[in-house]
Amino acid sequence: MELRSPTAKVMIVLACLVVVLAGIKAASTIMVPFFLSIFIAIACSPIINYTSKFGVPRWLSITFVILIIVVFGFLLAGLVGQSMTEFRENLPTYRTQLDKEFAWIVGKLSEYNININGDLIAAHLDPATAMSVATNFISGMGGVLSNLFLILLTVIFMLFEANSMPHRLHIALADPDMKMKHIDRFIRSVNSYLAIKTVVSLGTGTIIGIWLYVMGVDHFMLWAVLAFMLNYIPNIGSIIAAVPAVMIAFVQYGVASAGMAALGFLLVNTVMGNIVEPRLMGRGMGLSTLVVFLSLIFWGWLLGTVGMLLSVPLTMVVKIALESREESKWLAVLLSSDGKTTS
Repeated sequence: MELRSPTAKVMIVLACLVVVLAGIKAASTIMVPFFLSIFIAIACSPIINYTSKFGVPRWLSITFVILIIVVFGFLLAGLVGQSMTEFRENLPTYRTQLDKEFAWIVGKLSEYNININGDLIAAHLDPATAMSVATNFISGMGGVLSNLFLILLTVIFMLFEANSMPHRLHIALADPDMKMKHIDRFIRSVNSYLAIKTVVSLGTGTIIGIWLYVMGVDHFMLWAVLAFMLNYIPNIGSIIAAVPAVMIAFVQYGVASAGMAALGFLLVNTVMGNIVEPRLMGRGMGLSTLVVFLSLIFWGWLLGTVGMLLSVPLTMVVKIALESREESKWLAVLLSSDGKTTS
């Protein structure tokens, strides 16, 4: 087999890809803070560039942005920690209430000749089991927050270097006119995506929190924060966020309240995800729904919780890289939502 044959090239590329992915997987403890720092810096750069138009020194803008990140991070960590402690203290009460609710449901079903083993169902549907979805996600984010100092330092250096980076890329790249076009488009796309997604996620979390507070659901602030964070995960994030909140509503007040909580999640995510977000984002990132879902699984396996949050921007990096070369454009077309590239 000749080295220049198409088959040889494909095998070499696949072998290199496997080596790179294995390296990223092995070095995930380093790569996760690095990737997160890149996207935080990209998301923060529009704020800094905007304030610079009014004569605000760059160092002052960066200090202000970093201060906001630190305050938000510590408030989030304190809120989640307190809510988790309260949940563990209330777990025996939830267990008792859950048994009563299931006994009522089993009794109602038996009136219609539907016989179910209530003890077997109650043994498997434990509040702690439903809560494990939320705790696993939060623990993953907690691991990221443990590297907060490293992430912030990296973000600071990236923001200070942001002005000179385009000039150096022009010098470093062999074909700057072509490749800088793709890089600029990527930065604009990610800036737009992260900004709009953050606004929509904040709105989602706020409305969910108010809805659950009015209903009197325990730990409503925790479920609101969870809805905000998981809204970054496309397709299934809102479903995962709804499970523990609906479960707690069921344990506290019964089937009707659980249905109302589920209805709240459904209405908010339908309006935000299908009306508000598409109207703000327009064409969006140009990825098909199937690709978005598969990228969620892939990046989650490769980088963990952060990989799930950044699955769409990371996949967009791959798509733009494929668009930059004629021989790989067909793969970019397969990733796109409409069969078109943006080049």
